[in-house]
Amino acid sequence: MLAGLLGASHRYTFESLPRIAAEQAAHAGLDGLLIYLADLQEESLFLVTGKGLDANADPGDEPGEIPVSGTVPGRAFQHGEIVPAARDGAPAPRWWIPLLNGTERLGVLRVSTDLKGDLAVGLMRELAGAIAVLITAKRDVSDAHARLIRRRRMNVAAEMQWHLIPPRTFATDRVVISAVLEPAYEISGDAFDYGVSGETVHLSIFDAMGHDAASGLTANLAVAACRNHRRQATDLTGTAEHIEEVLCEQFEDRFATGILSVLDSSTGRLSWLTRGHHPPVIIRNGRTLRLECPPAPPMGLGLGISGTVCHDQLEPGDRLVLYTDGITEARSPEGREFGLDRFIDFLVRHEADGLPVPETLRRLIRHHLDYHDGHLNDDATVLLLEWHGPAPFHAGEAEALVGLP
Repeated sequence: MLAGLLGASHRYTFESLPRIAAEQAAHAGLDGLLIYLADLQEESLFLVTGKGLDANADPGDEPGEIPVSGTVPGRAFQHGEIVPAARDGAPAPRWWIPLLNGTERLGVLRVSTDLKGDLAVGLMRELAGAIAVLITAKRDVSDAHARLIRRRRMNVAAEMQWHLIPPRTFATDRVVISAVLEPAYEISGDAFDYGVSGETVHLSIFDAMGHDAASGLTANLAVAACRNHRRQATDLTGTAEHIEEVLCEQFEDRFATGILSVLDSSTGRLSWLTRGHHPPVIIRNGRTLRLECPPAPPMGLGLGISGTVCHDQLEPGDRLVLYTDGITEARSPEGREFGLDRFIDFLVRHEADGLPVPETLRRLIRHHLDYHDGHLNDDATVLLLEWHGPAPFHAGEAEALVGLP
């Protein structure tokens, strides 16, 4: 099955994937394969259709759109569990399998099989993993993929941002990183970034002034300059200064706030600086710690004031939270501010629920949008890192944190 998928993958398109995957899965006794992908805001799962699909997999009574909340397929997506589907007269048991590329949640698969036990579970996991890799390999050049996961028109600034940022979820053997951005189709000046080099984890978040395409350009330039200099092993202060130089060279009246940070994942030592941005928050054993560091002006003002690098020590299990003011300062239609306390309280309560990190953030942003009647006047971004501790994860621990089966 896996060899067939790999062999057919070199010249396939996104639209042909359902047919190819169904054909190869059938060789391993996995029939009736359907692929569902989550939309950009992870509210619903949408059936991937393509040339030749009907000849290989019959959707039967499965709808083209399935809500994430309150459904069996949605449970597989939210919790990373392989769950049985209602048989409804089907000749063989049906299953819903989470579709993940590494730790990035893409959607779910549905298959039917007479196979049982560990053999069936192993084959379903391998199939889902292979299909996720193939989807990821083709999605950046597929307009069909973009049309499927977008449910309404996207502005130009958001088009830039979604192609700039890294995957929203990533994990190593010591950390889990996850992020959310809203409004998904009208993002303008918010951006986040991360990178890993050995035991070193780089995290950054930016909030460019304004709410237009120029804001998106400013944020894009800040992220690109940050990556360029950190990949040259420039320290935090130097990287922030270079971002400032680049913004001043390109714009006369544009600036961006931001936080740049580095975590030694083998020790938990965190180094960070703020350029006009809200400081990070640590969630530790159900309590909140607000980190403090002397701020420097936003990048792009050309004031020549360098930031101060501060240091903090994380403890095993800590969650480090970076956010933009669109989360805390946004107001409801009645004028009530969402606020930092409400924001952190939500994260603390759902940490106690034992939900995977990306699912916690998905529910947070849904709650945030509901609080504001679905309309945000400013970008709202959250970047969260959970540090396991100096010892690498044991088998299954990292997977559980991000919802992997």
